[in-house]
Amino acid sequence: MREYRTILPFIREHKWRYIFGIIALLFVDSANLLVPQVLKKFADWAQFGELTLERTGQAAAAIFILGLIVAGGRYVWRVYIFGTARKLEYWLRDKLFKKYLRLDDNFFNKHRTGDLMAHVTNDVLMVRNTMGGGIIMVVDAVFMTLFTVIMMIYTVGFKTAVVALLALPFITVVVFSMSKPLQRRSRAVQDTFSELTNEVQENISGINSIKAFGIEENQAGSFEKINKDYQTKNMDMLRMSALFDPLIQLIAGIALVIFILYGIRRMLVGNLSLGDFVAVLNYLRMMVWPLMAIGMVVNSFQRGIAAMGRINEILAAEAKVKETTTPGKISFSTDDDSVRIEFRDVFFRYADNLPWILRGVSFTLEGKESLAILGRTGAGKSTILNLLLRRYDLNSGQILLNGLDIRDISYEELYSKIAFVEQESFMFSRTIAGNIAFSGDDDYDPEKVRQAAEFSQLADDIEAMPDQYRTWVGERGVTLSGGQKQRLAIARAYYQDAQILVLDDSLSAVDTNTEKDILNQLEKVEAGLIVVSQRVSTVQRSNQILVLEDGVISQRGSHAELLQDKDGFYARLYQRQLLESELREDREEA
Repeated sequence: MREYRTILPFIREHKWRYIFGIIALLFVDSANLLVPQVLKKFADWAQFGELTLERTGQAAAAIFILGLIVAGGRYVWRVYIFGTARKLEYWLRDKLFKKYLRLDDNFFNKHRTGDLMAHVTNDVLMVRNTMGGGIIMVVDAVFMTLFTVIMMIYTVGFKTAVVALLALPFITVVVFSMSKPLQRRSRAVQDTFSELTNEVQENISGINSIKAFGIEENQAGSFEKINKDYQTKNMDMLRMSALFDPLIQLIAGIALVIFILYGIRRMLVGNLSLGDFVAVLNYLRMMVWPLMAIGMVVNSFQRGIAAMGRINEILAAEAKVKETTTPGKISFSTDDDSVRIEFRDVFFRYADNLPWILRGVSFTLEGKESLAILGRTGAGKSTILNLLLRRYDLNSGQILLNGLDIRDISYEELYSKIAFVEQESFMFSRTIAGNIAFSGDDDYDPEKVRQAAEFSQLADDIEAMPDQYRTWVGERGVTLSGGQKQRLAIARAYYQDAQILVLDDSLSAVDTNTEKDILNQLEKVEAGLIVVSQRVSTVQRSNQILVLEDGVISQRGSHAELLQDKDGFYARLYQRQLLESELREDREEA
């Protein structure tokens, strides 16, 4: 039960809701316990010829009043117990989602999306059921079992009550012998559900690739295998949990038969009245539910324990890149709000057993100048940007913003100064304006959104759409082309109005003319600019160009300076891309 310690703060905060709901539940149970006593009186009056119209009315009124108490109490405990469980569901899901937002890339590189989705859906649902229906079953199992026994002893004496309660010790043995196997099977079901969720999520996200390569049957087979495994594990758990009800019903039924035979014999010799017999039969009938509840409680709490165990693993996860507890503020001079970026002898690799990605990288971006980073795929270009955004911590060296180490800056401060455009920026299922402004449909500055779209050369495309800036882009921007997505991402960065604008190969999907127009706009921006690309045409206007080869800066300088080294990587790449451009133009003219 230690797994439930995570939700103790919530329970303490809402304890009075639970207490009030449990009190209402106890009122309902107490009213139910009094019903057999009314029936006992009625049967005795009938047996001994004492039943009158007045007494019939009294019995009916008593049953009616008890029914009202049961109905009202049930409404109250449902509102307070089930309602509080719903609040817990919200609290726990919110806690999990906020935890996801605090974790870094290292965590998400090792955890699948389907698993993380299963935690905030299926696992949270299991905990809600435990802290709603599970609480009710615990109270019923304890209170009803205890007080039903007391009422039976009060009604027919200890000896007769013992005969009626022969089932109790056998049911206890059954419950505790099946609890551990149930927990193991429940954990297996929930783990397989995560795999199933992940499989569905990946296939839906990659549906275009699946159709393009004609591998529908392969993917259907893969899904069928996981789905079958999920069914098998559910059936394993179902077979065990299904034993609870029949076993308890069987044991209770045998005890009931024994009592009927015993009770009839005692009635025949005059030691037991008809009213006592009717009352005990009703108590035995009422005992079936709490006895079944014992099994259901074990089932519910074991599944809840398995779910909380999985949730606790996420909540206990720690980001490798941790925000400083005493952040500093980036300082500016009185007449200059620009940010100076300096990399000092930076070394980095993703794990101790992996090769170095960056080795002794040093450079400086002064104020509102522009810096370009160029190199082959895998040279470490994007890694430099990931370190600047502190997605990972470097192994040695320093990254400074206006002289302040990046590790001493809060995330909020850092990201307010840097606007980042990835090669494949994520598009949310909202309007174009909402994606540019990162906001709800109406929570943005329309004029600023329009200016951002004009800056990224996307305004004409948007205005040609039926709903213009209110056009819904669909999941992951499915209704937009690759070039439109990149330009929308650039508009998003411009809208942020940060001191540093970073473009990670984010013009790769736009045509040459549009690229030139965007680069012209970038030259007018009053901000520092970092451009990562494999195109010389994209980087040649930058004040400083870095050529990265195998994690080392092999060349640096302006476009003109780098062309002077005829045998250098930059000059050779420039000549090759220039020739490719000429050949492309010749083909277009032909």
